[in-house]
Amino acid sequence: MTIKLGVIMDPIGSINYKKDSTLAMLLEAQARGYTLYYMEQPDLSVSANTAYGLMRKLRVFADPDCWFELEEPENLPLSELDVILMRKDPPFDMDYIFTTYLLELAEQAGSLVVNRAQSLRDANEKLYTLQFPQCMPETRVSCNKAQLKAFVEQHRDAILKPLEGMGGASIFRVRQDDPNINVIIETLTDHGRHLIMAQQFIPEISEGDKRILLIDGEPVPYALARIPTKGETRGNLAAGGLAEGVELNERDYWICEQLAPELRNRGLIFVGIDVIGDYLTEINVTSPTCIRELDSQYGLNISAKLFEAIETRLKK
Repeated sequence: MTIKLGVIMDPIGSINYKKDSTLAMLLEAQARGYTLYYMEQPDLSVSANTAYGLMRKLRVFADPDCWFELEEPENLPLSELDVILMRKDPPFDMDYIFTTYLLELAEQAGSLVVNRAQSLRDANEKLYTLQFPQCMPETRVSCNKAQLKAFVEQHRDAILKPLEGMGGASIFRVRQDDPNINVIIETLTDHGRHLIMAQQFIPEISEGDKRILLIDGEPVPYALARIPTKGETRGNLAAGGLAEGVELNERDYWICEQLAPELRNRGLIFVGIDVIGDYLTEINVTSPTCIRELDSQYGLNISAKLFEAIETRLKK
């Protein structure tokens, strides 16, 4: 029986062909004989308590000049799909949350959503790390200026960041004597209206912010270290970081072991964690990337491992 796979993503025509992890997944699914269906977030709807998608059959190609072909759209129940990949990039806004409720209806009707809809809502990529304090650097979450300043003064060197967003946006390194500390806190918290996260600065960022991919709790044995350029604190590729493949070390595997049971229980089949030095800093569950970079450097097929895990779930 052919597996029907739907993908919800940003416009496929605007992706980066060389780097897009969703395209890597779709190429592998097609090679395995799956029938592919394409949707964007506004294509979803509900009628009579049934979730629908205005979906188009999709073919993908390993061609940087022409990597996709779409048929005419049909409005079909999402439950006709065996698997739905939720690969819409942040921002994680209210529309994203509403979409997860529609995807829950598809799950209740029998579709496997990767990652599970409720877990996409529950596992904020910054705050979910708090469930694993043994893996984290010293951290404070607050919107109170005095508390945040006290944290910076205690640790002398800290990172302040919002709880939403991606690509290193609005992340500040702040030292205790920084003359801009008040305005940075006021800007990030919107004058005390929004929680932010403060973390002890980890000097090992100079060696890279490692993106480790986990498939059903099992780590890929290599990570992509995003190394900051000169004069920059952030290693994010979107902020100009340089990518270098590295083998996982003993501490990396230990962190993955701490997370694995909870990730499996929550239906978080494909996850990207960020590790700096010995510390877990983020757990990315919405649309983790770096498949193509690691595949290219190490001759891997990470997407194949993902679909093996998905097919195992479908058989249960």
